[in-house]
Amino acid sequence: MQRGFRISLAVLGLALLACGVTLAQDVKSQSMPGTDFSKFHTYKWVTVEGAKYPNQIMDAQIKQSIDSQLATKGLSKVENGPADLYISYQVAVQQSTQWNAYGTGGYRWGGGMASATQSTINTGTLVLDFYDPTTKQLVWTGSATKTLNPSSNQEKNQKNLDKAMAKLLKAYPPK
Repeated sequence: MQRGFRISLAVLGLALLACGVTLAQDVKSQSMPGTDFSKFHTYKWVTVEGAKYPNQIMDAQIKQSIDSQLATKGLSKVENGPADLYISYQVAVQQSTQWNAYGTGGYRWGGGMASATQSTINTGTLVLDFYDPTTKQLVWTGSATKTLNPSSNQEKNQKNLDKAMAKLLKAYPPK
């Protein structure tokens, strides 16, 4: 009877751990000390040689999400000509194992059954960098790590991306 109870607790613990992993979103940012961010009004997208980028559709979604957030900060995108900031991003996706567990029955009536299933989840990190083209220095960097739930629903994917970028760019400009 004790053994069944301990197994149920172990399975419940695994389930809670898995839930914690899938709901976690980590956002971090840093800025160059002494930078006057009030002088930045325009930006231009640049690519980093050797960086990892997603397919064209996801690239457009990422840039659209970031452009939208930067517009609320008073920054305007420049296609051609000089800009106050150069902006680039990189992405990385790693696969992790997720355990989904559940149990039936209880410890009072002798046992019950517990089961756990394994699935693979993708954990994606997006790193966003802002460079001062005059000094050629990195002035702000931020990263957003979120457990991705790959979906064929493009609207849902965009909503999740927008939420992550809003959270990330909340720290821009630094106080």
